[in-house]
Amino acid sequence: MEENDDAGALIEEDYYTFFNIPRDATQEEISNAYRRSSRLYHPDKHVDPIRKKEAEILFNKTKKAYEVLGDPHQRAIYDSLGTHGLETEGWEIVQRTKTPQEIREEYERLARERDERKLQQRTNPKGSVTVHINATDLFSRYKDDLAYDDSENVHFPTVEVSGMSITQSIEAPLTLRDTMTMSGQLSTQNGTGTGSVVVSLRRLLSEKGWLEVDLGAGNGPTFTLKGFRTLTKRTFSNMATVFHFTPHGIRPDIVTTLATQLDKHTVGYLTWRAGTHSSMSTTIVRDNTTSHAAFSMQFGIPHSFFSLSYTHKLEEMELKLRGSIKAGTFGAVVEYGAEKKVSQHSWLAASVAVGIPSGVTLKIKLSRANQTYIFPIRLSDELIPSPVFYATVTPVIVWAVVKKLIVDPIVHEQKKRDKEKQRELNKTRMAEKKREAQAAVELMRATFARVRSDEEAKRGLVIIKALYGRLVNVPGVSTSGAGEAGSSTEPEYLDEVIDVMIPLQCLVKDAKLVLHEASKSQLPGFYDPCVGEEKLLLVHYLFHSHVHEVVVQDNESLRIPKQCEYPTS
Repeated sequence: MEENDDAGALIEEDYYTFFNIPRDATQEEISNAYRRSSRLYHPDKHVDPIRKKEAEILFNKTKKAYEVLGDPHQRAIYDSLGTHGLETEGWEIVQRTKTPQEIREEYERLARERDERKLQQRTNPKGSVTVHINATDLFSRYKDDLAYDDSENVHFPTVEVSGMSITQSIEAPLTLRDTMTMSGQLSTQNGTGTGSVVVSLRRLLSEKGWLEVDLGAGNGPTFTLKGFRTLTKRTFSNMATVFHFTPHGIRPDIVTTLATQLDKHTVGYLTWRAGTHSSMSTTIVRDNTTSHAAFSMQFGIPHSFFSLSYTHKLEEMELKLRGSIKAGTFGAVVEYGAEKKVSQHSWLAASVAVGIPSGVTLKIKLSRANQTYIFPIRLSDELIPSPVFYATVTPVIVWAVVKKLIVDPIVHEQKKRDKEKQRELNKTRMAEKKREAQAAVELMRATFARVRSDEEAKRGLVIIKALYGRLVNVPGVSTSGAGEAGSSTEPEYLDEVIDVMIPLQCLVKDAKLVLHEASKSQLPGFYDPCVGEEKLLLVHYLFHSHVHEVVVQDNESLRIPKQCEYPTS
């Protein structure tokens, strides 16, 4: 795992949650929270040397939180990147006179420069492998058996690799504006092979355009000149001129595209090609969070056609369902399939292409980071029902079996390793947080007794019991949501559930308890008893002498009492 991934797993201080205020809190709310915490943790309020030392630690944390959130400039930096953003290289040049918005823009510029420097130290490899498989014998043999029946000869279907193609490229930034790319391609089809190599140099002319020069060798030398230019806020164009040097002379090809944004989610393209294959095409693409649709029409030589495609995105399931139709002078093709995310960096796709006169083809595609593996499996040269059925059903059955026996165990093991690594990375940090939380609870006892006595006197909000952690390990607790108090027993695993009754009671003000959308582990008196696991907060409380129970997710907001719990007059 890269260093940045490890840094992202480290737990940072959440000053907003420490003060129990929302991230959009006003300066007055920040000041009020600071005063409350200062009164609670001020060292002068404690005589015992041990408690005094613990109070000094929490009081210093309180001052640090206020120092950051109370200063609009530091708060802007903290909101952008967190605590380590305050120590980011380059922040020393930020002037105090800049506004928070300018601070954020300055951070983004510095971050881009750091990323660009990192790019200069590494390449960006990309590649694809395509393996063409001919499996027509699996289905054509049934047709042959009708005309020829020889019981003495057993016919075994033949599945062969009919072709293969490999492409690979590496990208090497030379300067902040110049990038060199080297790419190569090898392919073989039915015993005949070809190959090519291309060296490209791209220069960023301005924020609105770039220019690229390509030199290639393979089936004769090639020279390509490409360019991109933003014309208006909604319109851009690109152009490519290719010169093929052949024994019969120079063969030029020109491709130019004009694109415009029609609305927030829709872009229209107009493309003109001239040379060996001449055509004019127009395409409209609409893309949003739930779907992707494209319509295209082309008129030219040797083919004219229209195509329509639609993709439905199921983000919660990390699944995409695709369908398309393409018809023209070459015939017609209908394609349908699905794409599923199988790991953090991997996607697996399967689609069936049914066409006239192309027949039936099953396509399997695996994308892993910047590498792509494609397996087009030709099942039939004709449009017959059996290959269509098997091409549709077989991938679904195979995926179900593979997912159950291979993918799910691997993903489960990976999550387990990630949790263990996160726990190991935060082992020292969480030990400190645990000691800090225990010290805070001891310092809160006097405040707890006063707040609880006041709430009992006015029949307000009294916390009876509060547990935080992996409540799935607490027998008898319903985690389906809020409800009346049940008969919850003591936690089965004490190292994964902590008692937070005292910290919550101290957060009660005017018979109300409000927790904002953030991990409860950052609240005063709390810590994370099970890093990497899903956590819940269970609260039993009295309000107007009635017992209630509520269970919320770790990052879910909480407001007690609920409106329905107020007694009717």
